[in-house]
Amino acid sequence: MLSSGLPSLKLLLLQGILLEKMADDSNKPPVEQPAGGSTEGNGASKEKTQDEQGARETELSKQVTKMPPDMVEGDTESTDIMEMAVQPLPPSAEKDAATPETQENELSITISEHETVTDDTEGPSEKREAGILEDEQQGPTEPQGESEVPVRVPSSTKLQQDMQQTSQEVQESDQKHLEHKDSLADQEILHVEAGAEVSREETGSLEAPITASSALAAEESLVSSATPGLLFEENEHIKTHPISLSWVFGYNSSLPVCSLLDEEHRVILYVSSHTAVIHDILRNRQYHLQGHSNSISCLCVNEDRRWIVTADQGPDSLIIVWDAFSGIPVRTIFDGHPEDGVGAIAISQDAKYLVTVGAGKIQRVCIWKWTSPEDKPMFSIELQPAFGYQNYIVFNPKNHKELVSNSKTQVIFYLWDRTGLQYSAPSLTDRTFNKTVGLFSQSVFHFSNFQALTATSGGKLVVWDAVCPPSTPASLCVKPHNMMAIKLMYVQKDALTVLTASDSYFVTGDVKGHIKFYDSHLQLVNWYSHFKLGPIQSISFSKTSPSPASNNSDYSRSCTINGQPFIIRNFILSTLDAMVLHVTAEGTKLDKLMEEAKEAVNAIACHPDQPLIAVGSHCGLLKVWDCMQTKYLVSRIFRGASIQCLSYDPEGSFLAAGFTDGTVSILDSISLEDDRKEFKYSRGPVTHISFSHDSQYLATADEKYSVTVYRRILKNGKRSWEHLAGLHSHYKPIRSILFGVLLDGDQPRLLSLGEDRLLVEYDLGSSSKEHLAVLRRDRIEQSAVPMCLAWYPPFTPEAFILTSNNQYKMKLYNATTRMCRKTLLGPTYGSPLEKIEILPAANSQDPQKRYLAYITKDKVGLQILPIDGNPHKSSAFICHPEGVSNLACSYDGSHIFTAGGDDCIVMKWEINVNALEAAVSLGGEDLIPFYNLLDGGRDGEFFRIEDMINEVKFSEYVETGKQVTNISLGDFIKLYINHRPAFGLSMKEIENAFQVLGYTSENGEIVINRGNLLQQLQSRGEHMTEEELAECLTTLLGMNPEGGRSEMATYDPSGAAAVIEEEIPEEITAEIFTADILGLPIPDPDKTETEKTHELPSSVRSAES
Repeated sequence: MLSSGLPSLKLLLLQGILLEKMADDSNKPPVEQPAGGSTEGNGASKEKTQDEQGARETELSKQVTKMPPDMVEGDTESTDIMEMAVQPLPPSAEKDAATPETQENELSITISEHETVTDDTEGPSEKREAGILEDEQQGPTEPQGESEVPVRVPSSTKLQQDMQQTSQEVQESDQKHLEHKDSLADQEILHVEAGAEVSREETGSLEAPITASSALAAEESLVSSATPGLLFEENEHIKTHPISLSWVFGYNSSLPVCSLLDEEHRVILYVSSHTAVIHDILRNRQYHLQGHSNSISCLCVNEDRRWIVTADQGPDSLIIVWDAFSGIPVRTIFDGHPEDGVGAIAISQDAKYLVTVGAGKIQRVCIWKWTSPEDKPMFSIELQPAFGYQNYIVFNPKNHKELVSNSKTQVIFYLWDRTGLQYSAPSLTDRTFNKTVGLFSQSVFHFSNFQALTATSGGKLVVWDAVCPPSTPASLCVKPHNMMAIKLMYVQKDALTVLTASDSYFVTGDVKGHIKFYDSHLQLVNWYSHFKLGPIQSISFSKTSPSPASNNSDYSRSCTINGQPFIIRNFILSTLDAMVLHVTAEGTKLDKLMEEAKEAVNAIACHPDQPLIAVGSHCGLLKVWDCMQTKYLVSRIFRGASIQCLSYDPEGSFLAAGFTDGTVSILDSISLEDDRKEFKYSRGPVTHISFSHDSQYLATADEKYSVTVYRRILKNGKRSWEHLAGLHSHYKPIRSILFGVLLDGDQPRLLSLGEDRLLVEYDLGSSSKEHLAVLRRDRIEQSAVPMCLAWYPPFTPEAFILTSNNQYKMKLYNATTRMCRKTLLGPTYGSPLEKIEILPAANSQDPQKRYLAYITKDKVGLQILPIDGNPHKSSAFICHPEGVSNLACSYDGSHIFTAGGDDCIVMKWEINVNALEAAVSLGGEDLIPFYNLLDGGRDGEFFRIEDMINEVKFSEYVETGKQVTNISLGDFIKLYINHRPAFGLSMKEIENAFQVLGYTSENGEIVINRGNLLQQLQSRGEHMTEEELAECLTTLLGMNPEGGRSEMATYDPSGAAAVIEEEIPEEITAEIFTADILGLPIPDPDKTETEKTHELPSSVRSAES
């Protein structure tokens, strides 16, 4: 056994060797650990004050009348029961900046980048809360014309150390506001400071921005003073991050598209991955609402389009309320549904309340008063799994205490009051009316009575009403328990996908793209069937009321007998096949706003000398954009084909496309027409495609581990392409193919890199028809898996190939000898680098200042070259939470483009190298960044890593022609940092190695036989001779008092076998190997369960627009 105390470098070296060899067969890349926890919300937090009307509404009059015959005219499948009648309510008055709770000032904290995120928000005083609730005393079923939209006013914050004092000042100021309520509008002196985005280290988990408030600021609130269109009138924001989101191509077609502004401004809202996009179509501008670290799963807007609410699914899920006029996040709810995030959301007519439906296996419905500082819902209730996944929910616009939701098979009605939240799930089957019902799509409340409607896939409308049969107990004759289906109306044969209401019409959309309008009696008034669209996903009407009909108006006529002008608002349509259209009601004018990819987008390529980007998708759509002006230029659809990869040739004349069926097409880069007939020599999907520097060769790699080469020839006086040869050159997936130039000439060279750890170079000069010659094969890794490669910029006379592996290491190989010349610590942002690309050098740029762009599993990053392992030289940002599939750089190196694969999104990122250079300066000079990476810092213990001899010897050989025999302490520390494992081996990994290599003993323990262990140590991984193994083991066992040897021929192995047999038992457990052989302490199991595995410090920040 080793004695306690500071271990020698030699012993630590031996421990490291054995640990590395034991992990060879079970080593896996470190898994990103989520930062922060989640808190389960309370089931039903009570309201402070509640109106008596809520109690009275459960005793609504049971007077019923027979349904009018015109409601069932022509409907042979319908069944009449009862109908509760009530006069229609007048529409609410619209106010652009109405604020029902302008007296409510809330204190929030702007959190610095590395501080723990907590919600220390202070709320309004109880007196003001009581005043706010006075609005509810008038009864929720009364017209809400005088209701005002709530706002949580964010303002500038003081230092966090003065938080308590500031909170007290805010409350004192609130009291003064109460005393001067009549003149509050004139006295408001709140100031807003946009909330800073908060990052969680390593995981990339982004908390939504929290805003700060202060009653002492001298400027008017940005929220209360904001006006429609303000987002696009402000000056360009100062870019403070190395990478910032500039534009988004594509959107999530499974979520609704909302109309925010119409008429002179045509502004829409949609979701792209984890970002909500406010898009001004006419002025071609975008504003990005960023704050989610997971893909947004649902969104909604209130009636006057002032408040936008977004929510996501996944770890650390968020619910964020945004001010649509200023783009400021005014409320953030953390872990509202910690189980799995949010599956459906809605906002009440008066904009005071939110309802969310969880996305977990057991769904939870929560009612939130989002203007309250409470981080728990007012009420919540769990639903039975038998109800199905509730994916749609909506408030009753006349009474925010009533709601309806539906899954594909069950409709649920809700009612909440001061006693809590209750629900009823009325039964409806095909036997109820002896007719096929179909699957439910969406539900809506009737705008002039107490009924509700649900659309189905059978082309029917289910009418729900509150009824009370004579035999029903009195306790069940109140809402929501007395809601039941009273009618099943057949309206068409095609499935209904959308059901909504606008003014005095019900509006439906179906799978054939038809839009139909019904009056309050469900009589058909008008329809649009000539648009020739795909399945309708959403219909969003303008907030601007239509102008009355006149002699000069061009409204269509309704299909009723009187044929009155059919006057409706303009509206936005979105379809499941990713098309967005604007319909102008007067004149029935249809304008296509967007047509994007409806299937996975993996293929992107930038033009070599023009600001053009080509984007290809699995639906066969190929589009070319002017990426500087963000204007669509040309497109082509390949029917029945899926584009997997794209590449421009260096001259910019051709655009090559690889398809999932193995086809390769070479297109004219301007017209996108075929230059020649397509090739099909690949046996599987084409995954990589690239041109040589002189545009004479084209190479592809496919999923069947083959490389195929095409060449350009002169045939009949014309240049054309022909197939040269192919080769099954790898036995695992190919990660990269790369053209280069021979060092001693101008001839192209071709390399391919595979997960089989082989770097293969092909001899194009010696290749002939159907024969692709191989120049050399090199195994460049032992245990790690190489992920990508690139040509390293010529910082020195020596040419290098740069690779990155799955153990977070970047390596430089001599381009000729393939000798590993340097190993460097790469970016450690949760997952290894998937692809790297050297940014083109700017004309005014220092030739020694180059930059590398990269992508990981879900992030895009920027790295300063040359690489030296300094973590401050790298920065990464979440780009596609569901996974990023490809990377491309603009010709001038000013922008990076990322493709999100299945999310169908391409994002354009603006590069600000000055921000990254500033971060390097702040990180310290010389060895300071490296000292911080050592265990215990500069004064901590560290051990020596050997196997660096070649790297040190030849580090100056090209420049001086001599080998280096001495090394400074600074160079040694850099070597250690760059060579050590990015994440140290844990006891669990050693146990996993024993699981793979060992067997179960009679005692039920996983053990390895001593002889097998010795054999494995000599034959697996890097080779060890019997003498070297004997020296290692005897030194570790304390039987070699000199601590090993310094020269190769001075160790005497005699007697080592007897010592090893005596000291090491026949059967070795993981604990014996760790404690008795390696001499390492075994961690306490209770401690290791709560401690995170060792991670290098780094941070991931969200990109701000």
